[in-house]
Amino acid sequence: MSSSHATGAPGEAVKAVYRHLDCLLQGIHDLQKAGIKDFTVLSPIPRHEIDEMLYKGEPSPVRWFTLAGGILGGTMIFSLAALTHANWPMIIPGGKPLVSIPPFLVVTFEGTILWASMFTLVGLLKFCGLPATNLHPAIKDPRFTNDCFGIVFERSGTRLKEIVHILESSGATEVTHG
Repeated sequence: MSSSHATGAPGEAVKAVYRHLDCLLQGIHDLQKAGIKDFTVLSPIPRHEIDEMLYKGEPSPVRWFTLAGGILGGTMIFSLAALTHANWPMIIPGGKPLVSIPPFLVVTFEGTILWASMFTLVGLLKFCGLPATNLHPAIKDPRFTNDCFGIVFERSGTRLKEIVHILESSGATEVTHG
């Protein structure tokens, strides 16, 4: 295990590299137990264990974007079809209503799906931080997209020594800062 000693200035970046998922999970648990937040967890593959530890079962806020897009899209498309039909009325035999719901259901459904998917894309881009143009150099470590897990603090604050100690004791193969 190689690491640098916590002698740097408080507030500097800290990066921990883990070879095994269980060590990473222990590091996350220990950081949360100590009340330390504002760190980024990096993984080469999606792991539900990491999501469960970080978000504790809370649903994604992207679902509200999907709901808003679906309601807006369905309302807009139904209104467009109904208003168009009302502006250019035809002679409808048998006393049927001019704006009838069943004929407009298909186009309303399609508009709901279209707008919900577009709003979902916007929500994903917003909450995933995409495009990621201003990443900290520690996050760009190529090992995190190959075979290692990581925890990165962009600013460690005044708890630098405690953070480094927790990361080292949780099984990180490398802890660097600066």
